[in-house]
Amino acid sequence: MKLCIAEKPSVGKEIAKILGANTKKDGYFEGNGYFVSWTFGHLCTLKAPDDYTQQWKQWSLHSLPMIPPKFGIKVIDDKGILKQFSVLENLISQAEEVINCGDAGIEGEVIQRWVLHKAKCTKPVKRLWISSLTDEAIKEGFKNLYDSKEYDLLYAAGNSRAIGDWLLGMNATRLYTIKFANNKGVLSIGRVQTPTLALIVDRYKEITNFISKPFWEIKTTYRDVVFNSTEGKFIDVETAQNILQSIIGTEFEIISVETKKGKETPPNLFDLTSLQVECNKIFSYTAEQTLGYIQSLYEKKLVTYPRVDTTFLPNDMYPKIKGILEKLKPYSNFTDVILKEKIKKSSKVFNDNKVTDHHAIIPTGEYPNALKIEEKKIYDLIARRFISAFYDDCIVSNTTVVGKASNFTFKATGKIILEDGWRVLYPKKNDEKQSEETQIMPSFEKGEKGEHFPDLQEKQTSPPKYYTEATLLRAMETAGKQVDDEELRALMKENGIGRPSTRANIIETLFKRNYVKRERKNLIPTNTGIQLIDNIGNELLKSVELTGIWEQKLRKIEKGEYESSQFIEEMKTMLKELVFDVKNEKYKVIEIEALDSKNNNLKTKSTNKKTIEKDKLICPKCKKGTLIKGKNAYGCNKFKDGCNFLIPFSVLKNEYNTEILTDEIISKISSIN
Repeated sequence: MKLCIAEKPSVGKEIAKILGANTKKDGYFEGNGYFVSWTFGHLCTLKAPDDYTQQWKQWSLHSLPMIPPKFGIKVIDDKGILKQFSVLENLISQAEEVINCGDAGIEGEVIQRWVLHKAKCTKPVKRLWISSLTDEAIKEGFKNLYDSKEYDLLYAAGNSRAIGDWLLGMNATRLYTIKFANNKGVLSIGRVQTPTLALIVDRYKEITNFISKPFWEIKTTYRDVVFNSTEGKFIDVETAQNILQSIIGTEFEIISVETKKGKETPPNLFDLTSLQVECNKIFSYTAEQTLGYIQSLYEKKLVTYPRVDTTFLPNDMYPKIKGILEKLKPYSNFTDVILKEKIKKSSKVFNDNKVTDHHAIIPTGEYPNALKIEEKKIYDLIARRFISAFYDDCIVSNTTVVGKASNFTFKATGKIILEDGWRVLYPKKNDEKQSEETQIMPSFEKGEKGEHFPDLQEKQTSPPKYYTEATLLRAMETAGKQVDDEELRALMKENGIGRPSTRANIIETLFKRNYVKRERKNLIPTNTGIQLIDNIGNELLKSVELTGIWEQKLRKIEKGEYESSQFIEEMKTMLKELVFDVKNEKYKVIEIEALDSKNNNLKTKSTNKKTIEKDKLICPKCKKGTLIKGKNAYGCNKFKDGCNFLIPFSVLKNEYNTEILTDEIISKISSIN
C-alpha cells in the first residue's frame, strides 16, 4: 500500500476520489492500493523551552539566552491532533511508500517533514508537486512524482527559518518582558514582526513631528486647460504675487506643442502580495482576509496555488493558455477577441528564469459557481488580469504644451487614449476624476494667442501618509524602500522581509499584540508599540534592511548557496550579544494597553482627574494666535504668519495620558518649541 498525506482533509478527499481510494475509515481513506490521510496544517512544532529543561520553565534573566544543544520537535498537545498523528503513525508503519501531498511550498514541506520525522518514517518518500487542485493537475502530478530528496534544500530553509524564529522569539520576548513589562503583560518580539512594527512607528513619528509649511503655485487657465508655472513652488508669497500681477491682463501665447505616441503594456499577473495590495486598495480587505478568500478559491479548484512571489508563467504553460481562455465562459466577450487569432507570447508573461516552485496566480478555467461575494470579486480581479495579459498594448497620445504670459512660461500635459487595447477589461467609471497630467487636451497650434486666467494658489506641505495594509505589504516586500517600478520591485523581493504566505499573519499578530490599531484604512501604532520600539536599542532587531538580509540568506539556503548551520550559528551569536546588551540597559517600564475584543479598540484607563478644554487657548509663543486642534497635534492658528508652535498628541499621551490640552499643560511644556 502507498500512503498519501495531504495538508487538509478536504484536499485528502479530492486525492482519494481521483486515486479510487473510496472506503472511508477513521482519519483516512483506503482503496485501490492506497491509503489517503491528512494533517490539519501543523501537527508538530518545535519543542518549548521547558521541554528541554525545567530551569527554562520560569521566566528569568539568569536563564537567558536559551539555546538548546539540539532542537527537537513534538506533537502539538491537542486531543484531535494527537489522534490524527496516531492514525498517520500507524499508516506509515504499514505503507511500503509515502507520498508527500502537502501544499507545494516551504511551509507545506516543513509541516510534512516534521510529521514524518516524528513518526520515525524509514519508508521511501515521493513528492507530489502541483500548482492547482483540478482533477487534471492532480492526475498529471501523480504521473510525475518527484523524489523527496529533491526538496531537501527547501526543507532546510524552512527548518532554519523556524529555528531562527524560535531563538529570537522565545529569548527576546522573555528578555524584554522581564526587563520592561513590570509584570503587567507580555512584550512579544519577532524576527519579522518587530521590524514591521518599527516601520509603522517610524512613519507615525514622521507624521506627528511634521511641521506643515505654506507654499504658493501660479497656474493659469487657457482654453479650459490648466497650465502650471515652470518656476515650480514659491516659498516667498511676495515674489509669487509680483509675478501674478505682471501677467494679469497679458495675452497667453503657445510657444511649443509636442505630441508623442506611447504604449502602455498590460499589468503583470498577480503574485500573492500584489493581489493583497489590490484587494486592500479596491475592496478594503485585510491581507489576512484576501489570503483566506484566495485559499478558498484554490481549494475550490478555481485558481492556481496562491502563496507565490512571482508574476510570471513558465514557457511550457503557453500551449495550455488557449484551453483556459476557452473555458472562461463568463468572460467570453473578452476572450473571443483573443481566440480569433494566434495568442501572443510576451516575455513579460512567460519567463522560465523568473519562475521557481510555482508560477503566477491565474484561473484554472473551472466554472466559478456558488461563490461568496468576496470570492467573486477576487476571482474577477484574477480573471481580468489574466485575460488582459494576452491583449494588445494600450496606445496613447502624450501631449506637452508650453505657453508664456509676459516673460513667464507655463506647461500643461495631457494624455489621450487612441486604442484601448487591454484597457477594455477595465472600463473607466463616469465619476473617475482626471488629474492635470491626464486631462483631455484640445488641439493647440504654435503661435496662437488668447485670453487666460491666472491664479495664485496657496498650499501646505504635506506629511507622508500613514501606512495602510497595501502600502505596508509593499514596504515589507522591498525592505522599506519606496519602489513603484514593477521590475525594480521584483529585483528587491529576495531582500524583502517575511514571505508572501506569512506577511498577512505578521500584520494580524501586531493587532493581536495590541501594538497597532486600525483607523479606517490607516495603521496607527499604540502607545505600547511606540514605547517598545523606543526601548529597543539593538538596531538589528528592528532594522528592516538587516532582516531582509536574513531572508535573503534563507533563500540562498533553498538554492544550495548557503549553509543552514551557518545561518543558525549567526542567529545564536546575535542573540548572545542582544541578551548581554539588554541585561545592562537602564530599566524602563512599558505601559501595556488592554484590547477591547468587541470593537478592536484600545481601552483607556479611567481617571478621576477632570480636565477642561477651553474654547480659546492663547499661543504661548507668539501671544497673538490661539491654539487649534489638527489631525496629529495642536498648533497655532497664526502659522501662516510664521508661528510654528506645535504640541503633538504623542507628547500629551506620553506625558499626561490625555489628548486634551489645558492652560496648565501649556504652561509646563510651552518651551517645547
